[in-house]
Formats: sequence, C-alpha cells, structure tokens
Amino acid sequence: MADNRFFANAGPFTLGELAQRCGAELAAGVDHAVRVIDVAPLESAGPQQISFLDNSKYGDAFGHSQAGACIIRPAMAAKAPPGMALLLSPDPYRSYAQVARAFYPMPAPEPGVSARATVDATAVLGDGVRIDAGGVIGPGAEIGARAWIGSNAVIGAGVIVGEDCVIGANVCISHAILGKRVNIFPGVCIGQDGFGFAMGPQGHLKVPQLGRVMIHDDVEIGANSTVDRGAGPDTIICAGTKIDNLVQIGHNVHMGRGCVMVAQSGISGSTHLGDFVIVAGQVGIIGHLRIGSGAQIAAQSGVTRDVAPGAKVGGSPAVPLTEWLRHSVVLSQLAHKKGR
Repeated sequence: MADNRFFANAGPFTLGELAQRCGAELAAGVDHAVRVIDVAPLESAGPQQISFLDNSKYGDAFGHSQAGACIIRPAMAAKAPPGMALLLSPDPYRSYAQVARAFYPMPAPEPGVSARATVDATAVLGDGVRIDAGGVIGPGAEIGARAWIGSNAVIGAGVIVGEDCVIGANVCISHAILGKRVNIFPGVCIGQDGFGFAMGPQGHLKVPQLGRVMIHDDVEIGANSTVDRGAGPDTIICAGTKIDNLVQIGHNVHMGRGCVMVAQSGISGSTHLGDFVIVAGQVGIIGHLRIGSGAQIAAQSGVTRDVAPGAKVGGSPAVPLTEWLRHSVVLSQLAHKKGR
C-alpha cells in the first residue's frame, strides 16, 4: 500500500464504481458491490486490492497473483486465477490510471499566502490561490484561481499563471504566459535568455532575446528542465504536451499538441514539432528542423534533418528505424567476424 504519510487514500470503492470510472466492463458473475480498498502491483496485491495487467511478460505474476480484482484485456480472462474479479478493458493501463486517480486524487491546495512569501502590490491573485513560504510574485504578475505556488518559486514581472496550475518548489518563471492546469515540477527554469550570439573573431555579441514562452493548457514539465524564451518569435508548447525531467527546449521552438519528450533530451532553437511527436530519452535535435506530426524518435538519436509525419527514426545521424536496425545488425556481425 502507498505510504499514508505522503498519499491520502480516498477509498474504498465498489467494483461497480471503479468499472464506471475507468470505462471497463465487469466480467460475467462479478458482484458489482464488492469493495476494494487500494491499488497494488500484481506480485504484492491482496484480496482487498485491485491490480492490472497490460504486458504479457507479466503473465506468470498474473497467474499467481492474490489480487482480489484485476484490470485486463478480455483475451487474458481465461488465464486469471480462480476467484479473481476481472474488469475487462481494451486499454488496461489507461483504465488503471483512472482507478489509481480515484484512490489517490491530486490534493487541492489550501488557499492562503504564507507570511514568509513576497507578493508585489501590483500583482493580481485569483480566488483560492496558495503561495508557500519563500514564494516571490513580481510586479504585474497574475496568478489564476486555485493555483499553487511552491516554496521559493519565483514568478517574474508580468508573468501570467493560469487557473489550477501547480508551480513546484524552486521554480523560476519569467517572460511567460501559462494556460490552465499546467504542472511545473521543482527546479524548472522558464523564460530565461535563449542562447543567441552574433559570433565572430572580435567576440560573441549577445543578441537580445525579445520573445516569450507560451505554454498552453494541460502541459507538464518535469524537474530541472529548462525552456528558453524566444529571440523574437515566441517559444510555444501546445496543449497536452508532457516533458520529462532534465530536458532543454531552445529559443523559438514550437512543440505541437500532445507531444512527449523523455529525460535528457534537447531541442535546438527554431525547430518545429508537429502534434503527438514522441522524443525518447537522450535525443538531440539540431535547430531549424521540422518534425512532422506523429513522428517517433528512438532513444539516443541525433536528428540532423527533417522528419516526415508519422516516420520512425533512430541512430546518429537519425535514419528510418528499419534502416538503423539493419545498420546495427551489420555492425555487430562485422565486429564479431573481426574478433575471430
């Protein structure tokens, strides 16, 4: 079970309630009124807990699980242990996420401004805002209703933070406008100068960075990531995009809707990503490229040219994924022959 020092359990729930919440169908013969008290992994779940199976690699754990209930695909129902109540879903992981959110909902902030926070007289605070100790709200900043500003976070002059945003501890935001329900994890820096210089033998002359960072609704940015403001055009992160920890977004980058960018990856300036692009861990993308909607970039790739919509690429320099896999096989064979 989750440690109740950190996580508040909102259960129990009946199986009928959970099936309705997560869009699953109870298997034949399952009692809607049976109650479960928590979520748990297959290996450790007990008779009063619910788990899920989304990967056939864990079929053995499923077959031996003591979980009272499990969310699975219909095709796996015949492999369930006797007595386990089944919730049938075409997407068990998503259904599990909805169930887990029912048991452990995001806590609403308790409104109030800490006596140890600093709020400029010209700043505007919406109803129900919370500002923790050490928080700084600069001149002309606007904080939307029910937003939560964490300890030692700095919201710079003129910044707009939308309703229901969560700004983690030690975050620094300047030159930015945030939409609703944006979640910024601790240590993130947003709106600092982009890396722009007129370079030459007489020295590298800083180019003024005169754009903003525009973050649309429902974006999440992981711990210690950085988003540079635009040089003239804005840096834009569109609705629903999810960015992992330790990611760098350069100036003038445009990220479309629903993109996913995994840890230790980076995008150089003025590159445009379409909608629902997936960038895996430790990927580097050079500047001024266009990555088409639905493209997928494999981990540790170096992207040096445009990627077509829907394409899957990998390697450094990145090439179509099937070609990269062939390269890897041939290289392995050559190395093996040489070793002989």
